[in-house]
Amino acid sequence: MRQQFQSKTRRKALPFRLLSADSQNTLLEEPDLEILIRQGEEVLLPDAADWIPLPAGAGLISLPGRVPLGIDAKGRVMEVQDRLAVAATLPQGYTRLGLPAFREMPAAAELPLYGYAAVAWQQGAVWVAAHATDTMRDRWDPKHFSTDALEDCIRRRQAEFPQNRIIAQLAHCALDYSCFTAQNMFYRRWEAGIPVSPQCNARCLGCISLQPSECCPSPQTRLTFVPGVEEISAIGAAHLELAEDAIISFGQGCEGEPSLQWPVLCQAMREIRQQTKAGSININSNAGDSKAIAALAKNGLDSIRISLNSVRPAFYNAYYRPVNYQLQDVFRSMEICRENGVQIALNLLSFPGITDRERELEALLLCIRKYKISMVQMRNLNIDPDLYWRQMAPDPERDGAALGLGKEIAILQAENDLLVGSFSRSVRK
Repeated sequence: MRQQFQSKTRRKALPFRLLSADSQNTLLEEPDLEILIRQGEEVLLPDAADWIPLPAGAGLISLPGRVPLGIDAKGRVMEVQDRLAVAATLPQGYTRLGLPAFREMPAAAELPLYGYAAVAWQQGAVWVAAHATDTMRDRWDPKHFSTDALEDCIRRRQAEFPQNRIIAQLAHCALDYSCFTAQNMFYRRWEAGIPVSPQCNARCLGCISLQPSECCPSPQTRLTFVPGVEEISAIGAAHLELAEDAIISFGQGCEGEPSLQWPVLCQAMREIRQQTKAGSININSNAGDSKAIAALAKNGLDSIRISLNSVRPAFYNAYYRPVNYQLQDVFRSMEICRENGVQIALNLLSFPGITDRERELEALLLCIRKYKISMVQMRNLNIDPDLYWRQMAPDPERDGAALGLGKEIAILQAENDLLVGSFSRSVRK
């Protein structure tokens, strides 16, 4: 979207005004309409405390086939004809608190896989319904990535590991997808991703690396090979030994489920630990294969980040569509990790109006306490809001009312020994 802004003659000052876009993707202020947000399918006036100025690294996009909704001075919900709804995509470290309010037009195409957040106009600037969730945001600020030095760093790693197929894959991800964990491998710092698995045991509704042809297009292509032990251990040991605050993570956006390659990973982790005791070895996993997780936990795994959208079967199954495992197997993996001293974080794929329902929060708190979860990483679920809502089909009697993600974050932050954020931390110091 072009960042040109056009304003109509102002007749009344409103605290947070509706933004729309014309057919040329020019931002337009709607001076007579106050902003509305969606929480699931409910349209409501947002709390003023839910808004922050649009942060650096955020993007603005128009939503084809979506008519924006606002509320006038008489309290009437109004459609803005011949305009497109507008949303923000947030950088890591920010949790969206509200969805853009719009009416989906008949035959509108599904939206691409982004985390759509409501935006508004106030005091000459764009604001977004979001919460700054993690204090480590500066480390993941886009200013540290895709720098002029990146290509030279890539050439150095390629010279260091000339036949390593993982390095070739990560170079593709670093340059073509601007993947931060891929780039960290070349910058030799912080958390670096090591993709290992082309297969998966889930069929996620919003998978970013593999989608059926009738669904929304995936923004990435999946890894096509299983790397060898030496390929994994060589780059893993070098990163852990030489990088600042080093973490290596299996389970990236360009691959399937890494625990499916547990025999290779177990041997690679043993070899890494024979070379260095530095840094942390992490896996980002759905943890559905509890036998695989048990093997990894006993062969050098320091931490696990378990991705889920819910700890209740109905919502979990509707999104993950697991193959040959159930949510109970994920809980068994948590128990195994707790028993073996593996630090557990939850990668909570959040969605306003679903994640913050009363029964959802109650079940999440029970899970956190039972399995000694150390961290909840809030991640905005990237998906067409209407598609996700239709798949989840929440029932107020079964699932309770939506509390608001801001309130949920505050409740989680009050839990003893629980860190709420967005980014993995190193276990070994």
